[in-house]
Parts: sequence; C-alpha cells; structure tokens
Amino acid sequence: MKQFENVDDILDFAMNEEQLAVDFYTELAENAKTDDMRQVFTEFAEEEIKHKMRLMKIKEEGFYTLEPEVIQDLKISDFVVNVKPTTNMTYEEALILAMKKEKAAFKLYTALADRAPNAQLKDVFLGLAQEESKHKLRFEIEYDEYVLKEN
Repeated sequence: MKQFENVDDILDFAMNEEQLAVDFYTELAENAKTDDMRQVFTEFAEEEIKHKMRLMKIKEEGFYTLEPEVIQDLKISDFVVNVKPTTNMTYEEALILAMKKEKAAFKLYTALADRAPNAQLKDVFLGLAQEESKHKLRFEIEYDEYVLKEN
C-alpha cells in the first residue's frame, strides 16, 4: 500500500482519485445511449469535480474538517453482479459499475485510515471514506428508483 509522508500527500492522492472518477463518469456520459443517461453521468462527473475542488481548497487552506455523520447503506451493490465497462452499457450496468467503484474507494480510504500513523491522517482518510459512502448511496438510490422499480 502507498506510503504517505504528510496530509498533502494524502490530498494529492485523493485529488488524483477524484480526477480518475471525473474521467470515468465523463466517458460514461460521452458513450451514453440516451440524453437522460448522458445528463445523469454528466451530473456525477460534476459532483466529482466539486469534490476535487473541495480537496484542493483544503490543501490550500491547510485544514480539514468534516462532521462525522451516519450514512445509510442500502447494500444494493452487495447483491448485483460485477460489470465491466463497455461502450454499449445499459443504464443499469453503468449504475452497478458506479456503485462498485464508490464502494472500492470507500474501502480504500477506510483501509488507509486503519493504517494511518497518526490521528490527523486517520481523520482525513475517514472523512474521505465518508464522502465516498455518500456517493455510493446516491447511486444506490438511483438504482433503487430507476432499475428496481421497473422490474
């Protein structure tokens, strides 16, 4: 696992991960079959851009605060099959992929928090994990409202 020397290293890593997410959702939007799908994935990309901007601001201002909160987990991603990204993905497949990606990011930040050498780094990782949990919940709600209700 990557070693971090300071909070700036963590924030740089997190900003890179957020940029990868922006690129991922932008590509899904560009390959979307419908205008509705394109709009949803564009909104997801914009949300990731905001997250990256927030991390940049934290790095510039030198502080990180995020009130702990309980994020509901619908666990939908635990019960859907893994999907590989393709240019012909359905909306359902794209949501599944997004849920799995956010879950993986949550697990990464949680694991990094467990290995953090000090309380400050641990708090940063836990805050990032919390943000990823919120993203996953958003996709699960979208899946519940638009996929499960249709079936």
